[in-house]
Amino acid sequence: MARQEALTTLCYLERDGRYLMLHRISKKNDINKDKWIGVGGHFEENESPEECMKREIKEETGYDIPLTKLRYRAVITFITDNGDYELMSLFTAAAPKGEPIQCSEGELVWIDKKDIYSLNLWEGDKIFLRLLEEREDFFSLKMRYDKDGHLTEAVLDGAEIKLRDIQ
Repeated sequence: MARQEALTTLCYLERDGRYLMLHRISKKNDINKDKWIGVGGHFEENESPEECMKREIKEETGYDIPLTKLRYRAVITFITDNGDYELMSLFTAAAPKGEPIQCSEGELVWIDKKDIYSLNLWEGDKIFLRLLEEREDFFSLKMRYDKDGHLTEAVLDGAEIKLRDIQ
């Protein structure tokens, strides 16, 4: 059985051709320090992926999005050469009207989707962000990072992706 702390969620909230991105600049000892990511976090006891996602969105943005409005898009497996393992449920959702609350984990900023790739993103995030735009169906993506945080392997729906083709 997977450890609860290895189960996470991530959501890209969408509005008017933009994603709400979290610039992780506030937490100390943050694996995502200075990176731009969606909102999300770790499962709490007895939560489903949707319940975790709903709670994390509410905590980080103030938006109260119904479970039925969350689109479960993918499962992402992260493995590192440091021995880390994470299973992440990836969602998208339409953002409600209004601006988000101030987030204790960083700065929330609306970014045009076309400008996302110029941000300081994890290499693997670029892969699944493209897949969110190109595909409507559910997908599975496995990514392996080396000890320095560089992507060394990506496997989409069981087939290896040539990394040189995506960089």
